Amino acid sequence: MTAPDYGKTFALWREGASKAWGDYTRHAFVEGLGDGTLPRAAFLHYLVQDYVFLVHFSRAWSLGVVKSETLDEMKICAGTVDALVNHEMALHVKTCAAEGIDEATLFAAREEVENLAYTRYVMDAGLQGDFLDLMAALAPCVFGYGEIGLRLDGVATADGPYRDWINTYRHAEYQDVCQAVGAMLDSAVARRLGDSPENASRWAVLQDRFTTATELEVGFWSMGLRGA
Repeated sequence: MTAPDYGKTFALWREGASKAWGDYTRHAFVEGLGDGTLPRAAFLHYLVQDYVFLVHFSRAWSLGVVKSETLDEMKICAGTVDALVNHEMALHVKTCAAEGIDEATLFAAREEVENLAYTRYVMDAGLQGDFLDLMAALAPCVFGYGEIGLRLDGVATADGPYRDWINTYRHAEYQDVCQAVGAMLDSAVARRLGDSPENASRWAVLQDRFTTATELEVGFWSMGLRGA
């Protein structure tokens, strides 16, 4: 599968983190989601941790509203918070409830070390840096899940055990989020760094933030596998 078109900035960052990106989007955990062989215990362990992750991820996107310079940037950040809090997290609640894990338990779950490392890295990028620093750290999760959802949609069976999860990320609603974030990101980068951002002095730092966040995604999948 070719990379989905989520904009110029994502394409450049993805290419700059090619090894880490492959490790992330084709991790053993991801492949197990696609072919249905992922142990249910590993999936539930991941879901609980991912719920906690999304709480912090939503807070980071809220920080994006504060760091924004344009109304469009504010709208996309606010809309992403809505998508995370009112839609993506609902899947976690629904799936875990069917397994006897209620929402209060999810919210109070103890964070694994990999979760702490990733969420605090993203928040630090936003608190220490500017809007682009924050976006570079947030981007791998948004775009990676969109790419994974599209790829797995083509390989998973219609009645596979993780079809609901795959549908969430391959669905037009989530793909629209990726498209909107990608377009906003391109505009934000051009506004601050010009039409050839890869030549700007700041580019290496932004690429490093994206690559590091991608590596932290790899660790998150591996953490999920420990729950098997």
